Amino acid sequence: MVRSMTGFGRAEVSGDSIAVTVEARSVNHRHLDVALRLPRALSSLELDARRLIQSRLERGRVDVAVQVTPLAGTGVQRVQVDGALAREYVARAQALAVELGLTGAPSLDWILERSGVMRLEDAEPLEPSAPWPLLERALGQALDELVARRAAEGERLVEALRSLHAELTGAVDTMAARAPAASARREQRLRERLRALLAETPIDESRLLSEAAIWADKTDVSEELARLRAHLAEFTLALDKGGPVGRALDFLLQELNREVNTVGSKADDLELSQSALAAKGALEKIREQVQNLE
Repeated sequence: MVRSMTGFGRAEVSGDSIAVTVEARSVNHRHLDVALRLPRALSSLELDARRLIQSRLERGRVDVAVQVTPLAGTGVQRVQVDGALAREYVARAQALAVELGLTGAPSLDWILERSGVMRLEDAEPLEPSAPWPLLERALGQALDELVARRAAEGERLVEALRSLHAELTGAVDTMAARAPAASARREQRLRERLRALLAETPIDESRLLSEAAIWADKTDVSEELARLRAHLAEFTLALDKGGPVGRALDFLLQELNREVNTVGSKADDLELSQSALAAKGALEKIREQVQNLE
């Protein structure tokens, strides 16, 4: 199956105390480039998560964001009270009161308002062995959805590519049909030019045929057309085979473009040049679609 490089997947898996949510997005890229954002509690699992992603995808820029949410009654944050710091505040306040000749003791409200006495902290990081099954399930499900969407778009791209392949094949067939007529027209133009130059002087038919043969050899495109048909056949085979075909089709497009350019540079006939331009237009459309394939 041919897959696109564009997709989205999301999954959430709950455990005894936390829920792990994973969102995965992917877009076009020459290689596989993974950007993984994990919360601090799961940072030790980054290598395992990356290995799982790399086992499922071949190409694309993949952004994966993971969130951990505590379930009701199982907060992953807690209140911390720094008793030593509170006693230090009280001792310093009482010493200052003696120095200034004041009476009274600091109130609890005053103590709790001092900076650093009471603070909210994250709970201790989760043990790596505990959250990995949750992360593995959530990440796997998000990747399943991502891959499914990439596959669905890949099917649509294949349909478009087959249509464009038929358009390009038609242009190549037109070039092949016009090539012999172009050769005949070249010989006719050569005769007309010689008649214009020589006026009433008889034309040496053997020399004319020799010049026409040399001209025909320089402008012959039969080899290029044969290679074009071979590359088009390989293109169809790659689409039929499926899998990660993006790089293979990129290479074939380079070869197809090279042969079409050669035909265009050799063509000294308007109809043949027009066919080459039509082929280049179809190739550009194909290239735009192939850039989306994994």
